[in-house]
Amino acid sequence: MRRLLIFLLVLLAAAPSNAMVRIKDIASLQGVRDNQLVGYGLVLGLKGSGDSLRNSPFTEQSLQSMLESLGVNVRDSRLRTRNVAAVVVTADMPAFIGKGSRVDVSVASLGDATSLAGGTLIATPLLGADGRIYAVAQGAVAVSGFAEAGQAESLTQGIPTAGRVPNGALIEQNIPARFANIPNLVLELNNPDFRTAVRITDAINRHARQRYGKAVAKERDLRTVDLTPPGKISLTRFVAEIEALRVQPDQSAKVVIDERTGTVVIGREVQISTVAITHGNLTVRITETPEVSQPSPFSQNGETVTVPRTYVDAQQDGGQLAFVGGTDLPTLVRGLNRIGLKPTGIIAILQAIKTAGALQAELVIQ
Repeated sequence: MRRLLIFLLVLLAAAPSNAMVRIKDIASLQGVRDNQLVGYGLVLGLKGSGDSLRNSPFTEQSLQSMLESLGVNVRDSRLRTRNVAAVVVTADMPAFIGKGSRVDVSVASLGDATSLAGGTLIATPLLGADGRIYAVAQGAVAVSGFAEAGQAESLTQGIPTAGRVPNGALIEQNIPARFANIPNLVLELNNPDFRTAVRITDAINRHARQRYGKAVAKERDLRTVDLTPPGKISLTRFVAEIEALRVQPDQSAKVVIDERTGTVVIGREVQISTVAITHGNLTVRITETPEVSQPSPFSQNGETVTVPRTYVDAQQDGGQLAFVGGTDLPTLVRGLNRIGLKPTGIIAILQAIKTAGALQAELVIQ
């Protein structure tokens, strides 16, 4: 873990400071987005790993309704199959997708099924937020996990009660929207920042003056940039040219810490005022080695007893006093590496430096 942390810190330090990225990777057109679909269905063909109908009455009701729609009357009989599972089906419908296209769907169990492996999702209508049906999902469910059990032991890996159906949803209805009918072209930044918005505006206008002879972009705030189509080319070509331009995004000084995994991510703009740091660990080891004490031979009143024996050992690792401080990331990384700490130690030190007011960055603890 320590080697991985040092590698990541050095990798960040070695990255070029003038990294240029495409506008399409840091911003998107406002209003051009996916739409979420959801539906309720049944997965059939499970090998005894489906819902128990007694504990999942909604599964039994859905199975009865499906069979009746197919002409099979089962209202007066009690179903006892374990090869069926009730599931919730979700999908993302991309913008401007056409009727007849296919998208992936995700499937998750609702009842007490133990695995969806080997199952097949039957025709499931997928509804949008307005309650209208936009797609129908059906197909074999691909599950990455598995669950196997015997009389005395069971083995489970991954999540066997959730899976995916690749290209499982068929679009049945288009969303009434066309790209050419968008009233205003607005770029929306993924990570809002005033400086990044200004750089995007300047890069677009430099290109527009050379290409169209006039400026076409104006920053509105830290999140959005307004675009004015030049009218000489189609909107699709205009947006394609804008998205291919490269800018250098700005970033705030931030340190992200995940205490559960010992992960520390330090941004390039993070600075630490010069401080002296020492870090040491105290380890106390207690060992119990009970001994059996027996009476002397032919003793009249003696008895065998257990005598406790406890050994206590305390060891404190020496803390090395070191100066840490720097105006750039490479200097900061060298200072932290010089102390020779594990990830937990670096996390504790960064929290203490923030408390002391020497960490000139936002500290995010997950």
